[in-house]
Amino acid sequence: MTQVTNDTSAPKGEPWVWFTSLGLIVGLTMVAGLLALVLYNGFSVFWAPPVPTVKLSDGTVLMGQMAQHRVRPDSPASQPKYERQYQVGLRELNGTSYVWADEAKIVQENFPPQTMGLERMENGPAFVTPIAFVDSKGQRVLFKKESFEGLTSEVEYAAEIREELNAIQRQKIGAVNAKMEASRIDLRRAEDRSEPTAAIKTQIAALELEFNQLRELAEKVKAQNALAKIEVRDARGREVVLPMATIVRAWLPNDMSVWDRVSLFFSRLREFLFDEPREANTEGGLMPAIFGTLVMTVFMSLMVTPFGVIAAIYLREYAKDGVVLRMVRISVNNLAGVPSIVFGVFGLGFFVYVLGGSIDQLFFSDQLKYNNNTPVFGTGGLLWCSLTLALMTLPVVIVATEEALSAVPRGMREASLAAGASKWQTIRDILLPASAPGILTGVILAMARGAGEVAPLMLVGVVKLAPTLPVDMVEPFLHFDRKFMHLGFHIYDLGFQSPDSDAARPMVFATTLLLIVLVVCLNLGAITIRNRLRARYKGASF
Repeated sequence: MTQVTNDTSAPKGEPWVWFTSLGLIVGLTMVAGLLALVLYNGFSVFWAPPVPTVKLSDGTVLMGQMAQHRVRPDSPASQPKYERQYQVGLRELNGTSYVWADEAKIVQENFPPQTMGLERMENGPAFVTPIAFVDSKGQRVLFKKESFEGLTSEVEYAAEIREELNAIQRQKIGAVNAKMEASRIDLRRAEDRSEPTAAIKTQIAALELEFNQLRELAEKVKAQNALAKIEVRDARGREVVLPMATIVRAWLPNDMSVWDRVSLFFSRLREFLFDEPREANTEGGLMPAIFGTLVMTVFMSLMVTPFGVIAAIYLREYAKDGVVLRMVRISVNNLAGVPSIVFGVFGLGFFVYVLGGSIDQLFFSDQLKYNNNTPVFGTGGLLWCSLTLALMTLPVVIVATEEALSAVPRGMREASLAAGASKWQTIRDILLPASAPGILTGVILAMARGAGEVAPLMLVGVVKLAPTLPVDMVEPFLHFDRKFMHLGFHIYDLGFQSPDSDAARPMVFATTLLLIVLVVCLNLGAITIRNRLRARYKGASF
């Protein structure tokens, strides 16, 4: 007789395994799709496509690179009609840099090889037909294909003049202005105290002489490029004269090889990473924003790590279990869920107005008295931004550190105490090294959250445009009181505050990609350190 038994050891829940796997696949696909979208739209900003000349049925002629292609909003779903958006540039003449054209009205489209693209300091790019150019010596040269190299040489020379002029105006004249302001404050203080002022007045006179000399030097440098200009014709046949000093780059989009386009791509990418913004932040580079984000994130991490670790050590190793300890833990966990804008309001009220105002009264009272009550630390700046984000990410570090300390085997503690070590020596020499990888995990999470925050920074120190970096060669070299730019705020400003939304849209994707890369690089650096510590103290988990 055969005995039939029910196999109760068979695994259950196989459909849920497949369901959770499907959820993971969907999540990874969404992340990959988002990254692919950002990558495509971000890198397309730096690519130079061919520029068509389009003639419409009403006789209108457009010259510019195509920016968008979409279904017309007023077309029926059954019979969709399409339209194209062209970036025509020359905003000072056309009133706008972008024009929509009904695809059905396009009667002719060609790509003339003589079409030229010009990137400019203001009023957007220009897509024109060149006629002639005047070099820096005043000689007029008719434009031909062979003379394009001469034109690019003049554009590069104009860029060198701009850099030299910026160095004089921003660095040298700026340093002299700072010294003059400090000397004037010293003069007013000496006059109030009836102290001798002859030496201070002599110093001010010398600074004024240096200032005038630098201003004259700036005018001479500027005059070196006053004659250079380029004569062009737009799509409507209007002749326009553009000063060479306003042109950043010139290229022939319809007469370029693949290598030329790749070279232009990397040239624009280098400009994006290392130059300053221009044209309402919709063009140019983002070096101040990159540097500001990096410096703020590093200072935030340096501030939050010791306080978070010390608080976690006390809660885990010293505090006695009871109602107070449970309330503290509940408060720490709840702080992790508080909206970031609340921390920004707290930072503005406490750090800026209370703490910063007190510092000004104690250490900078003379500047408040003799400089029209202009605050030093009583206004937004790098220090208050870093402290605000450190406070916001503090619960993350505390919780991660507590979990890392609790994961250290009890036998290691007992062995250390049995060997005669004190409790603090055990914490310092045994627990902290063994829990360092877990602590760094909390720091990584804090960096990832803090680097992308925008709302609190808007209240405590981040501004739309601040080309002066918080670190420079002027004493005290590191300026905690200085406002700065931030990539997250830059994305918000481009997306919602830019006067030219069409021109800002591509830069939104490029800046988003840059912020992602910066956060990933910071995290990879911290992860590398964590892995090395984990390998060093691998035996601590056994």
